[in-house]
Amino acid sequence: MTRSSAQRSQEPPAEPGHRVFTGRLFRVQRGRARVFAEDEPAPPAPEPRRPLRVARMLALAHRMQDMIETGEVEDQATLARRLGFSRARVTQLLDLLLLAPDIQEQILFAEVPPGRDPVTEHSLREVVRACLWTRQREIWARRNKG
Repeated sequence: MTRSSAQRSQEPPAEPGHRVFTGRLFRVQRGRARVFAEDEPAPPAPEPRRPLRVARMLALAHRMQDMIETGEVEDQATLARRLGFSRARVTQLLDLLLLAPDIQEQILFAEVPPGRDPVTEHSLREVVRACLWTRQREIWARRNKG
């Protein structure tokens, strides 16, 4: 028995990597089609991941520095008033820019599962206090080896 083209167009499209033949779901893996049993559970969904909270703060610090450099705001005090932050908070955020570029890159591209962040702004303050990037890298490696 063949289906008309109207019946085929009404079926929902299969997911990428899946094909529907004669009403049964097949998954194509390495050139082989595998039939899913009706009672077989679906594979688990990948765990959602998100950027670190401190990564958003670092991105904000870069934007704030850009606003100062382009003359959009006169200084940190004006920036603090405009954003509704205290001057001390603006200084804390801008201090994140003193991190070594490779540490900043690791922070910006890190993704973690939902829950508590393994790296916080407070824990980065010890790293920022080190004046030399080599010393910052040593502290960063010691804190993130576990």
